[in-house]
Amino acid sequence: MNMDNCFLEPSERIDDLLTHDLHIIQSDEVFSFSMDAVLLARFAGIPPKGRILDLCTGNGVIPLLLTTRTKAHIEGIEIQPRLAGMAKRSVNMNDMQERIMIREGDLRELYKETGYGVYDAITVNPPYMPLNGSDIKLNQHQAIARHEISCTLEEVIEACYRLVKPGGKISMVHKPQRLGDIMALMRQYRLEPKRLRFVHPRAHLEANMVLIEAARDGKPEVRLLPPLIVYNEHNQYCPEIMEIYYGSKEGEV
Repeated sequence: MNMDNCFLEPSERIDDLLTHDLHIIQSDEVFSFSMDAVLLARFAGIPPKGRILDLCTGNGVIPLLLTTRTKAHIEGIEIQPRLAGMAKRSVNMNDMQERIMIREGDLRELYKETGYGVYDAITVNPPYMPLNGSDIKLNQHQAIARHEISCTLEEVIEACYRLVKPGGKISMVHKPQRLGDIMALMRQYRLEPKRLRFVHPRAHLEANMVLIEAARDGKPEVRLLPPLIVYNEHNQYCPEIMEIYYGSKEGEV
């Protein structure tokens, strides 16, 4: 793989992705991936083959990580041209063109191009923060990634309903404060919640992330998985987080 600067634009760098022989283009000028994307990529229920879609793909970190778990064809869609371009170049840099396709576009309109119910599984790390009229003290790239500027939570869930096959799985990472809205909207759009896992920064602190998986037209039955603790009392990653980041075991978080 050619790792020289031909893949990079000004202000960009190449970072390693965990222990896998994968690399990603990032920049401090735009929203970089964080732990929530890594945890979602390991939590998500995905098929060994078929067709997978990652909504709000950003710089393409989740499609790249999913290649370590499946042989399925993976697509990502990102509305920001800068991030979509970075994702495409990361795919090329990793020689993943045969396995990953990045689209620049609006997830709300994707069904018009692909048709309804074409994906076996969908992952999404959507903007967490609703617009509330307060000033957003971020640059444009960070604001769109964090706030519901280009799509609302309902629009994301509606897009999932339109795009996933009956019986297909939707996996999302979000803030626990939005869980009531998430579950209500999923059921409104016939996406039945099936697995929940809360992520806590430390054992004595309340959760700051929630991982949720739903099935299109599934039966009402939800499993609450054990909590995932990030740091121990010595401010070090707990064993499960170490394994997720640096181990080789595959499967659900």
